Amino acid sequence: MEHNCGLVTKNKEPVPLKSVEVDVHVQGHVATVTSTLLYVNGEERPLEAVFVFPLPGECAVCHLSAKIGDTEVVAKLQDKQKAREEYDDALSSGHQAFLLEESDQSPDVFQLNVGSLPPGESAAITLVYISELDMQADDALRFCLPAVLNPRYTPQDMDRSQMATVTSVPAGTVPYTLALSAHLSSPQPISKVESNCDLEPLAYLNPDKTQATVSLSPGHLFDRDVELLLYYHDAHKPTAIVEAGLDTAEPGSLMRDPVVLLSIYPEFPAAVTSSLSTCGEFIFVVDRSGSMDCAMHSGKDAKKKMRIESAKDTLLLLLKSLPMGCYFNIYGFGSRYEHFFPKSVEYNQKTMDDALEKVKGMRADMGGTEILQPLKHIYSQPCIPSHPRQLFIFTDGEVGNTKQVLDLVKINGNSHRCFSFGIGQGASTALITGLAKEASGHAQFITGTDRMQPKVMQSLRYALQPAVKDISVHWNLPDGVSVTTLSPPLKVLFHGQRALLYAQLKGENAANPEGSVTIQYNLLEETVKNQLSFCLRPTGDTGVTLHRLGARTLIRSLEMEERAAGPEAKALREKLLQLSLQSGVSCTHTAFIAIHKGSGQTVQGPLLHRTVPTPGMFIGAPMALCCSMPMTMPMARMAPMRKMANMAPMARMAAVPAMLPVMMCCDSMEDDDEMFDGVQEPESPPDPLLQLISLQKASGSWEMESSMAKVLKKTDDELDKLMPVGVDKAVWATVLALIWLYGFRLDARDEWQFVAMKAASWIQAQKVDCVSQCVQAGNALLGCQLQQKTLGL
Repeated sequence: MEHNCGLVTKNKEPVPLKSVEVDVHVQGHVATVTSTLLYVNGEERPLEAVFVFPLPGECAVCHLSAKIGDTEVVAKLQDKQKAREEYDDALSSGHQAFLLEESDQSPDVFQLNVGSLPPGESAAITLVYISELDMQADDALRFCLPAVLNPRYTPQDMDRSQMATVTSVPAGTVPYTLALSAHLSSPQPISKVESNCDLEPLAYLNPDKTQATVSLSPGHLFDRDVELLLYYHDAHKPTAIVEAGLDTAEPGSLMRDPVVLLSIYPEFPAAVTSSLSTCGEFIFVVDRSGSMDCAMHSGKDAKKKMRIESAKDTLLLLLKSLPMGCYFNIYGFGSRYEHFFPKSVEYNQKTMDDALEKVKGMRADMGGTEILQPLKHIYSQPCIPSHPRQLFIFTDGEVGNTKQVLDLVKINGNSHRCFSFGIGQGASTALITGLAKEASGHAQFITGTDRMQPKVMQSLRYALQPAVKDISVHWNLPDGVSVTTLSPPLKVLFHGQRALLYAQLKGENAANPEGSVTIQYNLLEETVKNQLSFCLRPTGDTGVTLHRLGARTLIRSLEMEERAAGPEAKALREKLLQLSLQSGVSCTHTAFIAIHKGSGQTVQGPLLHRTVPTPGMFIGAPMALCCSMPMTMPMARMAPMRKMANMAPMARMAAVPAMLPVMMCCDSMEDDDEMFDGVQEPESPPDPLLQLISLQKASGSWEMESSMAKVLKKTDDELDKLMPVGVDKAVWATVLALIWLYGFRLDARDEWQFVAMKAASWIQAQKVDCVSQCVQAGNALLGCQLQQKTLGL
C-alpha cells in the first residue's frame, strides 16, 4: 500500500478549506455547536475536497447545509448507501454535491466530501451537532471542540480498504483559521470560564450573571483541541427539563411526544465516602505504542513530559496507594502485549518492588495501538473470589477498531469494571468514554498541561468506594401519563457524579402536571433513595435539542445491539434507520446529502482531488510535514522524530529523507534510538513529591534513610538528633513524611491522599504512645505548625 508524504504549505499545494467559524450555544449542561467551513477553489479546474475530522463521540449530528453564492441548500438525511449513490450521480451530471457521513469504525470520526466546486467559486458548509457537557472533578462543565485527529492503528485482521484517509500536519501549521464564540445560559449564575487557549474577557449579559459570552482571542493557532471549562454556582443541583414535541411529527413517535432529561447527583452519607475497600483485583493496562512517546501537550515548554513518562509516574503513585491484601497486575500493549506477572499477584512489599522495577524499564516501543488482544487475555483469566476486578486503561486512543473493542467490553461489563484515561490531544472520545460507559466505570481526559495523577487518583477513590448495587428507577406520574426510558439502565453511581436519564412521556393529565422519579439502590447493605420532583409542562423553548440527544442515546444502544445480533440484525437495522430519519440524527447507516444543481454540463476529465489536513501530534518539527494515510494506519514511531526536533536546522532537513521510512513503518521496526546517538533530550528535575512517595513501603511506612533526608533537605545527623528518645525509626520517618506532605505539598493532596491514609493507618496499628512527641519534634525540624489531628493521627 502506498502512502504519500511531503511538504504541505499554502503556496505549494492549495488547500480548499480556508476558515472554520464555530458558534457554541450552551444551555445549562447541553451545547449546540454550529460550525461553518468556508471552501474556496483557487485552482483552474473543478475539484473535490475531502475532510476527515473528529467530533465528540457522543454528539448528535443533526444538520448540514451549503451556501453557494446567494443560494442555500439544506441536506437531507437518508440511507448511507443511497446518499453515496446520489452524490456520485450528481457529480457525474455536472452538479455540486455535499456528503457528510460517520465512520463505520468509530462514531467520533466524520468525513465531509465537497464535490465539483468550480474554479474561483466558494461554498460555506454549515454543520450542527448537539452534545452534553461532561462534569469534571472540580464541578466544572467541560466543552471540547476536537481539532486533533491522529492516524489510528488498524489491526492486521481488519479490512483497510474501507478506511477514511486522514491527512495530518504538525500542530500549528494547519493552513486554515479558527474563530470560536460561545453564548452561555444557565439557571444558576456563571462564576467563571477557563480554557487551554487564550480567551477574550467573559462578558455578562444580565445582572444575575446567568447569561454571558466568551470567545477565542484573535490569532488562535489551530494546534490543539479547544477546551472550555464552565463554572456554575450550585452546579450539583438536580434538575429535570421537559421539552415539548413537534406537532408535525408522526403521532406516537419520539419526536411528537414530550421528552424529559433528568440530571441526578447522588449524595452518599459521609460514612460511605470515607469507607474505602481493602479488597479488589486491580489491572493496569498501559499503552506502549510509539505514539506514547509524544509530549503531553504541544506548547514550547522544553521540560514537558512524554506521555509514557507521565504514565510511569502515575503507575508509581497507584502502586504505592493500593491497599495491602488486594491483587494486581500490569499489562503493556502495542502491536503485541505483555504482562508483568502470569496472573494477578497479592499486593505486598515483594510484588510491589518487582513491579516498580519493571515500570522503570517501560518504553513506548511496542509499535501500533492494538488493545483488543490484551483485553481478550484479561477477560479469559478467572476472577478472584471476593476481589472485584477493576481495569485502569491508559491510552492515547489511536485505535481504529473502536466498535469492536467496545462490543467486547460490553459483553464482560458485568464482571469487569473499567476506568479509562485518554492521554494527550486527539484521544478518541468514543473509545475513552465508551470503555467506561460499557463497563460501569469513569472516564477522564488528560490534555494540555493537565497532570495525570490527580485525575487517576480520583478514579481510584471511586474504585475503592463501596459498590452501589441493585439500581432501579421508579416513576410516579399522574393518571394517563406513561414513560418510555430512552437511556440504557443505570449500572453505576458515584458520589457527587452526575447521572443523566432521557425518557419519552406519553399521554397527558391537564389537571395534575406534577411528577417525580426515585432512584433506589443498595449501599453497604442499606437501601438509599434519591427523589426528584418535576413539572410535566415544557420548560421554556429548547426546540428539539433534548429529543435529538435522547434519540442519539437510543441510537447508540441499538447500534450495539445490532452488531451483537444474529437473525434479528435486519429488523434492528430497519428500526435504526427509522429512528435516525425521524429524529434527523445521523447514525452508522445514514448520511447527509445536499445537491446544488448547476449548469448540468458534465465535467471534462477527472476532478482534482484535495484532502484537507487536520492538526496532528508531530513533535516540534518546523517543516509542514504531512502524512496521508488510512484513518487507522499504524502510528509512526515517534522517538526518532522527537530527537530530530532537537537537531540543528540543516541537520534536521538532511535527516528528513532517511526519517520518512522510519516514521511510516511502525510494527516491524526495532528501537531506532541508536540512529541519533549523542542527541541529548532535556530532562525535568526530579519531583520531590514523587521521590518521597517512591520511598514508601507497601505497608504505608517509611524507613529512616539518606535518600529520605535528601528529600526533606536535611542531613542524616539532623534527623537523628531531633528524633525523640526510644522512638522506632520507622515511626519517626513516617511522621516526618506526613508532616512534609501536609506542610509543603497540600496543593497536591489529591495525588497523595491514599499514601497518607496508608501511613496514618500504619502508625495507628503500631499502638505507640509517642506520636504526639514525634509530631512536635517533626514540626520543629521542618518548620511547620501542624496538629496531630490534621495528619490523621
